[in-house]
Amino acid sequence: MEHAVDNSGERDYGGKIADVATTLAGWDGPVVLIAHVDPDGDALGSTLAMKRALDALGKQTVLAIEPPAYLTFLTQPGETRGALDALPQGTLACVLDVADRHRAWGAPLEQAAFTVNLDHHGTNERFGDLALVEPRAAATALIVKDVIDALPVAWTEPMATPCLTGILTDTGTFRFANTDRAVLSAAGELIEHGVDYPALADRLQWRPQGYFRLLAAVMGTVRFPLHGRAALAHLTESMKEGLGAVDDGDDFVGLIRYAEGAYVAALLKQKEDAVKVSVRARAPVSAQAICMELGGGGHVAAAGAKFSGPDLAAAEAQLVAAIERELGRHDLA
Repeated sequence: MEHAVDNSGERDYGGKIADVATTLAGWDGPVVLIAHVDPDGDALGSTLAMKRALDALGKQTVLAIEPPAYLTFLTQPGETRGALDALPQGTLACVLDVADRHRAWGAPLEQAAFTVNLDHHGTNERFGDLALVEPRAAATALIVKDVIDALPVAWTEPMATPCLTGILTDTGTFRFANTDRAVLSAAGELIEHGVDYPALADRLQWRPQGYFRLLAAVMGTVRFPLHGRAALAHLTESMKEGLGAVDDGDDFVGLIRYAEGAYVAALLKQKEDAVKVSVRARAPVSAQAICMELGGGGHVAAAGAKFSGPDLAAAEAQLVAAIERELGRHDLA
């Protein structure tokens, strides 16, 4: 069977997959699974698939995560819980899709007896007792698939569906440049495990009605600085007032990234004490380079950063300057 990740250039990948599987299968104590703050489809899909696989092995698991509203359909009642103030003695912490341990949400990692770190961010610090980081993987869910393949457990549809969700969300439903043969092969295997792909792909696009009113407001802020090489929009808390339970609109940036002529798209989200920015980039421009300059990180195609304080204009000015420098590096300014 082909690995979900093309590991032809990484001699240790298969060995580390086996090490992770052996460690998880042999752990006698509780296992706490966590992901990054503000979890996305890959974070939830990876942790949920892993939890269900370990549950099938008879492990005592806890998944500490607060899923975004549009992904709650993946979970069962009582399957997730909020953050843990403390870890039971002898806990293994399984940290998924977290590049920086300071962005881990849900449990105090320093209290873990053992920490497994599975991730696909190139900027991952390789923290923990056993770290498997594969930046060539399009999603952490692909690494999780390889681990579950190596566990003494049979795949089921409830495991395969969240795992495929992670792949779908991080590849833009196979539209992003990180989609390759290995990604499509892995997706095909998961579908063979019982995933109703058309239903899942459709369900992932559902949003509450307030989302579309918020979308209209955000699209009204779109502008195209740097001679149209960038597309920017912003979202404030006041724009969300009266719309009910609406997520932060992280996928809004995925819409403006298709503006013709734009190499970079960014959404600035103003909070009470900060401005968060989500950046998407088209080759040869790097969203990762832009956001790392601003103190953030992520992937080449998709990254994020955070500015202290709620000054939207100041944050935008710094962002535009960083975008201009990155465009200049590629003679696109």
